[in-house]
Amino acid sequence: MTMTQIENTIDSRKGKHLDYDERIKIEAWKQLNPPLSNRTIAKLLDRAPQTIHTEVKDGTVRQIKRQTNHGKTYEYESFVYFADAGQAAYENARVNSRKQPKWVSSPEFMAYADHQMKEEKHSPDCVVGRAKKLGLFPHEKIPCTSTLYNYIDLGLMETKNIDLHLKVRRKTNKPRNRKNKKILGDLIEKRPDIVDKRERFGDWEIDTVNGLRVGKDHALLTLTERKTRYEVIIKIDGKATDPVNRALTALKEAAGKDFSLLFKTITSDNGLEFSRLSDLLKDITEVYFTHPYSSWERGTNENHNGMIRRFIPKGTRMEDVALTTIGRVQDWMNNLPRKILGYATPRECLLEELSKLSLTV
Repeated sequence: MTMTQIENTIDSRKGKHLDYDERIKIEAWKQLNPPLSNRTIAKLLDRAPQTIHTEVKDGTVRQIKRQTNHGKTYEYESFVYFADAGQAAYENARVNSRKQPKWVSSPEFMAYADHQMKEEKHSPDCVVGRAKKLGLFPHEKIPCTSTLYNYIDLGLMETKNIDLHLKVRRKTNKPRNRKNKKILGDLIEKRPDIVDKRERFGDWEIDTVNGLRVGKDHALLTLTERKTRYEVIIKIDGKATDPVNRALTALKEAAGKDFSLLFKTITSDNGLEFSRLSDLLKDITEVYFTHPYSSWERGTNENHNGMIRRFIPKGTRMEDVALTTIGRVQDWMNNLPRKILGYATPRECLLEELSKLSLTV
């Protein structure tokens, strides 16, 4: 029974540090004549012998004592354990054992993160993921995404919440049956399964981004490649069939004989501006259409259109937006590291796919 009680007491104290009262007892026992051994003290305190050995070692102080004998003074050393010395050694070790937070120990990463978020408009997750992928900093110097968000919330960075784009709120939409919407061609369910799996390059989604809601204005024709997320943005002189066809014809001419390799399928909505899309690309590229009022069936392209709106808000007169501005937006999107791409960029993924086809940009 006695042995069981001792074992239970020791188990219950495992992992707990010595307190000051215990150190006082150790000091008293060490000053007895003769002093108690470390193993005996360990049994009295229900502690592991190694714990007492370490404590005595850390709390022992070297003293120089003087003794006068027959008019001569002699000096000799003595080593004595003091509770105060043991407590001081313990507290000093505790302070030094605490890891510095990464916002203190990683000023280089913090500066990099601020630049990427404020100047390059990268999300915290993008900053963390890209830094790890490229090995820009030692792994232990890079905080996780949630920690980086916490640093921003606590005001520890130059980046503020207002600098971050709002999180995308995903809607769970269900098809709604609406009448009087013309179907322009083959619906999306006829599209090959390989397109849904995003396992090959060359499957695109297409849409237009409008400017003014009222009156005539230019628009943007946007094409998004499903596997690489590469974006093509073309300014057109109106949201109508002819401007869309002229833009795609120019794209066909630029790609030449490689167009069918680069554009295997295109998926569109049922907007009237795409009413002649099937005829334009007949025998070259397969064209499919989403169900009416089902924009989420072209989710990648819709998401990219939202990214464009960060720089060109709704209601902006598109005719006044310079081509250089549109080019910068396109470059930003294609050089933005994506979590879904393993923090590679769409441009990097495009170049990899083109190399497989022995093509260049």
